[in-house]
Amino acid sequence: MPELRTGRVRVAVMISGAGSNMAALIDAAGQSDAPFEVVLVLSNKAGAGGLALAEVKGVPVAVVDHAAFGRDRVAHEQAIQTVLEAHDVKIVALAGYMRLLTPFLVGRWAGRMLNIHPSLLPKYPGLDTHARAIAAGDVEAGCTVHLVTEGVDDGPLLGQTVVPVQPDDTPASLAQRVLESEHRLYPQALTDFCRTLD
Repeated sequence: MPELRTGRVRVAVMISGAGSNMAALIDAAGQSDAPFEVVLVLSNKAGAGGLALAEVKGVPVAVVDHAAFGRDRVAHEQAIQTVLEAHDVKIVALAGYMRLLTPFLVGRWAGRMLNIHPSLLPKYPGLDTHARAIAAGDVEAGCTVHLVTEGVDDGPLLGQTVVPVQPDDTPASLAQRVLESEHRLYPQALTDFCRTLD
């Protein structure tokens, strides 16, 4: 396990899937001048591929399976909050976390929870962003890092990267190029954000 460096902002990354953006954040935290340290990767799914990847990279992992809580989203989030507190987390970075959060967790992390979204917000909040951009005839797509608020993909913007839409793009091909941009944007946006903290 990598040595935790004092003076760095303690970040938890929340995932539901493969965790490629999570991996980009962990790698960025390994730089000597990084202002943050990834101290936990938490998933709502025990089978999320990113958990194994995080373990390989030496980062502690936790699972709070939403299925165990039925429809009680607040109880699920209370369990998540307990884990975050146990790891003395200061910032939460959502990275492919595919659950809508309730005001319970959003409120507790107001101003300290970030998300990355695969569109140029405020365009195309929610799902199917690439198909929607192509269907609209957009010449530009991209990705956005923003603070999380109670609205869906609606918080203050922290950074964006533009990705041109090619004439022959499919949702899959556009998604791949946007994802590559996400892997650069998210670490930079988190770095910049952490440097503004007291």
